[in-house]
Formats: sequence, structure tokens, C-alpha cells
Amino acid sequence: MSLSLSDIGLLAAPFVAGLVVLATHVPLGLTVLRRGIIFIDLSVAQVAALGVIAAGLMHLDDNVGELAPWVTQFAAAAAALAAAALLTFCEQRWPDIQEALIGLLFVTAAAAGILLLAGNPHGGEHLRDLLTGQILWVSWTQIGVVAMVSAGVLAGSVLLRRRGIKRGNGGGFAFYALFAIAVTASVQLVGVLLVFASLIAPAVATRGLPEDMRIPHAFIIGALGYAIGLAVSLFADLPAGAAAVCALVVLAATGLLLWRRPASADFSNE
Repeated sequence: MSLSLSDIGLLAAPFVAGLVVLATHVPLGLTVLRRGIIFIDLSVAQVAALGVIAAGLMHLDDNVGELAPWVTQFAAAAAALAAAALLTFCEQRWPDIQEALIGLLFVTAAAAGILLLAGNPHGGEHLRDLLTGQILWVSWTQIGVVAMVSAGVLAGSVLLRRRGIKRGNGGGFAFYALFAIAVTASVQLVGVLLVFASLIAPAVATRGLPEDMRIPHAFIIGALGYAIGLAVSLFADLPAGAAAVCALVVLAATGLLLWRRPASADFSNE
């Protein structure tokens, strides 16, 4: 099977959606890896997905017509920001076990979602869509909205970094809130699993590179992962989100093997 122009056209929007997600998740991923809060993206994304489930069960989007996607987005954002507030409190109160608490938040949100959808005849399908996403069917309008949100998140990240450098802190609630907004925007484009892979895989792959080279290389690796995953899904008729996750993980492992940090390197920046 060979790719035709029409096939490439079908993959254009999903690939651009991946680039938009990577725009925020590459720099955030490096920060997450450095701070050792690896599962924050997975946890916040799962809480945002729980907000989507709750909104559907409460029929908050009924009778609002074209505003229904915005109601769902608001529910997801509200849930994610609540998670950001909770994680900020936990970091201040129990900083030594923050990663464990983030993991507990993830499993709690995942279990709550399963319970809420237990009586729904389409619950299994809904959970699968939230996990793996529907990236092949993303629209240019959705991409445009998420691109605007991503631009705001990137601007906020720059301001937060400057503020953090001047004050010597990690940003507190502002950091978690920016993270929540980025995740809320991206999780409905590509799903929980691909959001997590987009955050962690490029950061892991470039761990052995000098700090000033990591962001451009991580973005290239992320883009390559999306391209390979989408192409494999088209050739083999497989779920695109799952294929992209696997491609990103393989590239992360390849990067770890190729760019090995010398034993004498300073690991304090991780």
C-alpha cells in the first residue's frame, strides 16, 4: 500500500493537532521531568476526563445547541483546575510524597470514571475514546481553538519562569493551573494516553543532551512520533492514538540509547 495525496490530506489535520499539543507539552515535559512529578499530566488529564464524564451524566450540554462543546470544555477545565488547587495544597503540606499523591489522584479519577459509566450501555466505548482520543477526526476549528489556548499557556509559562527565577520558587498554583489548562485543551484532541506520551517521551528521549539543545530535539522527536504513528495507523488500519503512543515510546527508548549522558555529568538538573 502506498500513500496517495488524499491519504496525506486525511493525515494533515491530525498531524497539525499533534504539533499543537507538542508546542506546550515539550517545555512542560522538561519541567515535569526536572521536578520529578512525572504522573502529573496523566493525573490532571484523567481528572479533566472525569469532568467530561460528569457533564455528560448531568446533561449539562442539553438544550444549548452549538454551545455544547464549550459546556463540556468548561466542565473539563473546572475539574482540572480543582485538581491543580488540590495538588498545590498537597505540595505545600506533604512535598516529600507529592509524586505518590499525584499517582493516587490518577487512580481515584480513573476509578470514579469507571463507576460513573458503569450503568451506561456505551460506557466502555466512551472510556476508550477518552483514553485513546479521536485524533483522526479532529477538525481544523478544534485545532484553531486549542492553538489559541496553547499560545496563552506558552506566554504564561514564560512569565512564570521569569517570576520563578527572580523569586526562587516553582510557581505554586500558577504552575499547576497552567498545566491544567494545557491538558484540558489537549486531552479532548488526542486522548489521555497520547497527552501523557507527548509530555514524557520527548523529555526522556533528550535526557542525555545539553540543556540548550533539548527543546528543539524533543519537538522533532515528538513530531516524528506523531508522523510514524499516524502513518502506521493508516497502513495497518490501527487506532491512531495508540499507534502514536507506541511510536513515541520507541523513539524515547532510542534517544536514551543514542544520547547517553557521561557518568561524570551533573544530574542535579533532572
